[in-house]
Amino acid sequence: MTSVDIRTRNLKKPIDVAEYLFARLHQIGIRSVHGVPGDFNLVALDYLPKAGLKWVGNCNELNAAYAADGYARVNGVGAIITTFGVGELSAVNGLAGAYSEHVPVVHIVGCPSTVSQRSGLLLHHTLGNGDFNVFANMSASISCAVAKLNDPAEIATQIDHVLQECYLKSRPVYIMFPTDMVEKKVEGERLETPIDLQEPANDADREDYVVDVVLKYLHAAQKPVVLVDACAIRHRVLDEVHDFIEKTKLPVFVTPMGKSAINETHPSYGGVYAGTASSPAVKEMVEGSDLVISIGAMKSDFNTAGFSYRLSQLTSIDLHSDSCTVRYSEYPGIRMKGVLRKVVQKLDVAQIKALPPPKFLDHESLSESNAVIKQEWLWARIDKFLREGDIVVTETGTANFGVWETRFPANVTALNQTLWGSIGWAVGACQGAALAAQDDAGKDKARRTILFEGDGSFQLTAQEVSTMIRHGLDVILFVICNDGYTIERFIHGMDEAYNDIQTWRYKDLPAAFGATGDQAKSYAVKTRGELESLLGDKDFNERKGLRFVELYMPREDAPKSLMLTAEASAKRNAMTE
Repeated sequence: MTSVDIRTRNLKKPIDVAEYLFARLHQIGIRSVHGVPGDFNLVALDYLPKAGLKWVGNCNELNAAYAADGYARVNGVGAIITTFGVGELSAVNGLAGAYSEHVPVVHIVGCPSTVSQRSGLLLHHTLGNGDFNVFANMSASISCAVAKLNDPAEIATQIDHVLQECYLKSRPVYIMFPTDMVEKKVEGERLETPIDLQEPANDADREDYVVDVVLKYLHAAQKPVVLVDACAIRHRVLDEVHDFIEKTKLPVFVTPMGKSAINETHPSYGGVYAGTASSPAVKEMVEGSDLVISIGAMKSDFNTAGFSYRLSQLTSIDLHSDSCTVRYSEYPGIRMKGVLRKVVQKLDVAQIKALPPPKFLDHESLSESNAVIKQEWLWARIDKFLREGDIVVTETGTANFGVWETRFPANVTALNQTLWGSIGWAVGACQGAALAAQDDAGKDKARRTILFEGDGSFQLTAQEVSTMIRHGLDVILFVICNDGYTIERFIHGMDEAYNDIQTWRYKDLPAAFGATGDQAKSYAVKTRGELESLLGDKDFNERKGLRFVELYMPREDAPKSLMLTAEASAKRNAMTE
């Protein structure tokens, strides 16, 4: 007679570990899981359908990591499954980007059984040295929590903990899932209690003190402004930010990474602030303010146009996910969400001095229809093409910088990777974002996802167009054909061969990836008149599926903001001390 483990016999509702893990993913809002199959994760993948999860199946693990990142930015959290060693290491760059930019992604790695690990077997996908923890140790530095699911008695608690950490800290977590743990039993009754995803409350007395200090300076300020950055998005305080803006009517600006954090049709919205690369009116108002309330700042080089901010800490209030700083006084452990809520509740509107934001200049172009398409013209024109609710993805390069000048309709979601800046990210992220939109509203009602991708970057991750087609995603993809790595050209080597690429027949790729005429349609535009005609075409705007556009632009043309930032980057790279 087979003996039954007493720990299993005492379970009230025993279920398999894989079923528990995937049920928890579903409970926190995930509906699709990216990744690539491998022999150490295959049995676990069998459990996805029962949990109501869809397997995406990407072309490689790096693309899958980018896609899980894009999915998380739209959905709130994402997931990727890889296999031990060869698979997980291919995904590391994408997950490092998610860590860098505060994006919550659950990374599940199918690994050899605990028996094989204890025996130190010379298995495939290992380094041949018997060390089965080496890859988890690599990922630990780009994960806010690591769980090795080796003991069934602890597994359920481990899963709940890492998923909670992933969501609350808005960063990736790593789950090492041995093959012999997939079918082990854990307590299924725990699933009746959802994981607590509420942000912990601040210490009330300390929070009240910080709020009072903030209000003292806010009420005294003569020219206060608000500056919203990426971590306000990632750490879910946009409702509080908009409540603050509605009540105070203060002029509000965003950084490049914070693009779309604020409704750009709001009367208080003033534009993008990026130091010397800002428009003159924006620069004047922000840098001339006597109080800048900065929310969720990430003051990286590309986000500040080469560290060109001219803001004094003496006139700044910095609110973050784990601390607040008022002028030179720091308050660690006081989170911005609670502070913002109480500031909104307690502020005295009669004491707020709100100036009107700079007026947005509509750059109307009357140039000839056969003129070439240049960066300045494109980004001032594209806002008329965008719709309320669109998802706009821009690649590191000309698109990331050019879109600063585009005024979005309401409820647009912008995705960029300004801090990590891994070229090729945007193709995978676009696939993930479009899938999140489809999971949310269905194929017929999904928001459009629009990608602006450089030709050089596109060549790194082009295969993910195949995944877009496979899942019937509603994507409009503009490949900016300008002969190579433009941002690198402006940093160094304008005419050097290392910044050149092979010219592809880009618009033939959807057909090469197996798309039918109903699934995808390709276009090529070389003049302003051709682009105007395409953007106004009813079928182009209304059809579903993939619309793939070759968009030709001059080789040495770039947004002014990119030129300024590239010049600053080149100078820093040349520093010797």
